[in-house]
Amino acid sequence: MDISPPNDQNQTSVTEFLLMGFSIGQNNQTLLFVIGLFVYLLTLAGNLTIITLIRIDQHLQTPMYFFLRNLSFVEICYISTTLPKMLRDLLSGDKTISYIGCALQLYFFGTLGSTECVLLSAMAYDRYVAICHPLHYTILINQKVCRYLLAASWTIGHFNSTINTAMVFSLHFCHSNKINHFLCDILPLVRLSCSDIFISQMVTFTISGGIMIMSFSLILLSYILIVSSVLKIRTAHGRIKAFSTCGSHLTVVSIFYGSLMYTYIRPSSGHAVEEDRLISLLYTIITPLLNPLIYSFRSKELQGAFVKLLERAVYNSYGFCGQTGCFSAGVSQQRKRKQNEERGLGMALQSNFVLMRAGEAGQIIGFISEGTTVYSVVNTWSNLDGELAGSI
Repeated sequence: MDISPPNDQNQTSVTEFLLMGFSIGQNNQTLLFVIGLFVYLLTLAGNLTIITLIRIDQHLQTPMYFFLRNLSFVEICYISTTLPKMLRDLLSGDKTISYIGCALQLYFFGTLGSTECVLLSAMAYDRYVAICHPLHYTILINQKVCRYLLAASWTIGHFNSTINTAMVFSLHFCHSNKINHFLCDILPLVRLSCSDIFISQMVTFTISGGIMIMSFSLILLSYILIVSSVLKIRTAHGRIKAFSTCGSHLTVVSIFYGSLMYTYIRPSSGHAVEEDRLISLLYTIITPLLNPLIYSFRSKELQGAFVKLLERAVYNSYGFCGQTGCFSAGVSQQRKRKQNEERGLGMALQSNFVLMRAGEAGQIIGFISEGTTVYSVVNTWSNLDGELAGSI
């Protein structure tokens, strides 16, 4: 893809752009820089914490947390395409961005945004299978399927952004180089063009809008089926517990897709420059910031993994203080070794399965419980006179 400035003897090509950002006074730029830097560091810390916890905790090696770990990685990259440049502009006062730099920002911004759209729909499918088809969960959502869904998300994101970037930067920019936004996005760039933008608008709207609407439709369909299935549960406690597994994902989807559709789906005549910039903050900065907070507050598994990580860090540095007692840093190595052996023995004796026999048919229901996540596997045996062989 050639992203060099188009040459035309009758038109003056733009070699760099000015990102106008927000209309704020000079005195408020320092304050905005401090706030932006704090938000960026908090976003990095929160999402990196989620990635680390899921990576090191064996209890979180499930498809749901596989998708969440990759979502956190996308969020880190997503906010890093826009916020560092904005912070540099606020600190230095230099708002210029090169022609190629603007094209690259548009490409990575579009790739990551489209990837997140598809990834959120994959997470919705995971919740649908877990709630509506729990007995087939390990078959329908296995490691291979998860990797295929992840690869499809990145492939679709790359395809969408490549087409959009090529269409936008095939236009001539000769009227002005001032972008009324804090990033290089499709709509503000198209406004600067002095070429016929009809084809570019139609292609970008069709591809981006199609991916956005299809992904959102799959999420909506998944939740319709989830709601219809959950409403069949007789107990209120069971319904609340089933819905609680979807609350975090639904919150992130509402913020991300709500702001995204409001920006790109509504008619161009309804766009206001200042309003577009404020709405863009929701899906470019606020969503990556809230993602770890939302999932951490609602996930007992993540909270438990974080507490265990802190206890392990304290134990390695100063001793251990937990439910079983407090041990100082000066405790002898023999006592530490004995404690580890006792803890290892207790974990080895802990049962991972509860075997229940139902009727003469001999149904065995194995519950593998880690935190609040329960996987159930049902195997029907014709005879259960001998000992149970194999593993579930």
